[in-house]
Amino acid sequence: MPRKTRVRLDKNAVVQAAVEILNTEGVQALTLSRLAEKLGIRSPSLYNHVDGLTGLQQDLAVLNARLLADCFSEAAIGRSGPQLFMDVSQAFRQYVKEYPGLYMSTLRSSGTQQVQDPALQHEEERTMKVGLAIMASLGLQGEDAIHGLRAFRSMVHGFATLEVAGGFGLPQDCDESFRRLVSALVAGLQKT
Repeated sequence: MPRKTRVRLDKNAVVQAAVEILNTEGVQALTLSRLAEKLGIRSPSLYNHVDGLTGLQQDLAVLNARLLADCFSEAAIGRSGPQLFMDVSQAFRQYVKEYPGLYMSTLRSSGTQQVQDPALQHEEERTMKVGLAIMASLGLQGEDAIHGLRAFRSMVHGFATLEVAGGFGLPQDCDESFRRLVSALVAGLQKT
């Protein structure tokens, strides 16, 4: 009888498998038993790599924040003003479409947690820096910049999650709708 090959696991492999479940099966599908099944191991073995479901969710939040910060930073390079806003908006939208489950599983801010995770806080601060730079390039500072960031996040989140859910059934081009939405928000923010 052939010997079963042992799966070599580390924390990264476990987290990546969880991301695959989230993105293909949805947030509700991620359980430790489903993750163990995907990895071909027993559920208790997961505790060698993650601190239960809560620990896994924290690891996923850090990964999501890091990927989103990278996404924003890359889209912002060499741009300013309305073009910066448009390019980061497009990159954010694409990110939500590429990682729908990961994104949706980690929506709350680290500021709402009882115990701050330094890694999560660091990644969210990176994202915030880019966001504030976007707002500054439109002439917004202080409270106006925070309100602008909230409008930006709400706009992209709403559009992208509707798009991922198949919420736009009419034949008009979604890219054009998004471009117009972003342009309208930029125009509104510049009048603030």
